[in-house]
Amino acid sequence: MRSLKTRFTLMTICVLVLALTAISALSVFFIRNTESHKSDQLLLLLCETGERNLDYYFNSVQKSVGRVASFVQADLDGLEDDKLQAHMERVGRYFEEMAYKTNGVLTYYYRVDPEVSQNVKGFWYTDLDGDGFVEHEVTDITLYDTEDTSKLVWFTVPKHQGEAIWLPPYVTDNLDIRVISYNVPIYWRGTFVGVVGIEIDYTTMAEQVDSIRLYSNGYAFLNDSEGHLFYHPRLDVTQLGPETYSEIPVGVIGEKTFIRYTYDGEEKQAAWLPLSNGMRLNVTVPVSETEGDWQKLVGRIVVVAAAVLVLSCLFTLFYTRRVTRPLEQLTEAAEQADRGNYDYTLDYEEDDEVGRLTKTFKRLSGHVKDHISDLNRQAYVDALTHVKNKGAFSAAIEEMQSQLESRRGKMAFAIGVFDCDDLKLINDQYGHDKGDEYLKAASRVICRVFQHSPVFRIGGDEFSVILRNEDYQNRQALVRQLEKMKAEIIAATENKWEQVHMSMGIAVYDPHDDHTVNDVARRADEIMYENKRSRKKGR
Repeated sequence: MRSLKTRFTLMTICVLVLALTAISALSVFFIRNTESHKSDQLLLLLCETGERNLDYYFNSVQKSVGRVASFVQADLDGLEDDKLQAHMERVGRYFEEMAYKTNGVLTYYYRVDPEVSQNVKGFWYTDLDGDGFVEHEVTDITLYDTEDTSKLVWFTVPKHQGEAIWLPPYVTDNLDIRVISYNVPIYWRGTFVGVVGIEIDYTTMAEQVDSIRLYSNGYAFLNDSEGHLFYHPRLDVTQLGPETYSEIPVGVIGEKTFIRYTYDGEEKQAAWLPLSNGMRLNVTVPVSETEGDWQKLVGRIVVVAAAVLVLSCLFTLFYTRRVTRPLEQLTEAAEQADRGNYDYTLDYEEDDEVGRLTKTFKRLSGHVKDHISDLNRQAYVDALTHVKNKGAFSAAIEEMQSQLESRRGKMAFAIGVFDCDDLKLINDQYGHDKGDEYLKAASRVICRVFQHSPVFRIGGDEFSVILRNEDYQNRQALVRQLEKMKAEIIAATENKWEQVHMSMGIAVYDPHDDHTVNDVARRADEIMYENKRSRKKGR
């Protein structure tokens, strides 16, 4: 067993040792790992944030086009010109609604393959100035070879691929604006019908990428797994041709998430993540900017050491609280016991001074509570029949009266009164000991029949029972059972004191006639006496 003094001493030493050990270990850790870890995590965090933002944007475009494609597939009911024209009008209204709900949409279109119809070409809407979508003259697809995927890429590529696809940046027809687009081919009964798609302004995507910054010279750019640049804040990608792709460092198009490479004579580190449209988002920064100085490291070590010390102090306070808490519980328990309340919880069970005191107090309280319970049982239990006595009956009546008042008369119960016939005769002829046997037999019968209800001896030869719940619902059947049991006992016994002759009366609470529980008890008593008179006449 350890005393509280020993425990506090050991606790203090342990806290100091842990604090010093933690400070030393954290110092070494930060000196060796902080720089590279911090820069990697910052790069990855920015990359993840940019990836979420861009993917959210790209996904919103995909969902819009996907919903339009689903609407188109469901709405198509034929390829005749009149059906196609009506179909275009319905799709146009739905597509316009989707386009307005999608940020950065420059154009949206639904183009029909000339092989399907020469007259119904579809539609093409543009929003070049931000004032709303206006219909634009559609490109004449018949002038092009739709099998040549290098032309009209927004139409020929999805037709050739046969599936929804994001296209790399291209200059849109007639508008001379660089865009990226998402397109879905449309089929009807296995026949290629056309393409629905959305073009988003290249600058919208560029703004998202430009917002990613790290240190003074960090930036983000987009490329694919083959090294083709889609966007770079410091290069005009629109002027880059295939011969410039080799300028992208090999490490940038590798598979590792964290990259170190040299570009224009400057060592850099980067992190990249794939985007949902097939692009790769890279966040890069010069290594020189990620190298911290010793003052920052020392400052961090001091901050960490202070944090460890604070945590140590908090732990000490917490532990002290754990020790003093049982003393507070003991004090509160003693105050409750002084007020006569012994229902409290003492859960401290450690093997120390407070623990022993707690266990002793709990044992003492238990003995006192048991003693009080014994006294209460003696005060409310009939010594002869061991059922509850008249005092218990009065207490039960008072409690039910309180419940009746709180529930505004909405209670269901009944009270039964039983009188043992000829008790005086048995006492006079056979002695009081036989009279006691007679009362015990009557008590056993009542308790056996009304086994779910409290039974009271309220007089020398009178008993009462309060019927609620199950016994209340089955009261008529229980009365019949009582009569049957009495008859069986009378038939099976010869001695007068072994038989059970009882008059009884049961009154059901009626909220219209009964104002108190005592009213019900009085009615039960009157019914019992009426039963007794009728039984005497029948003899």
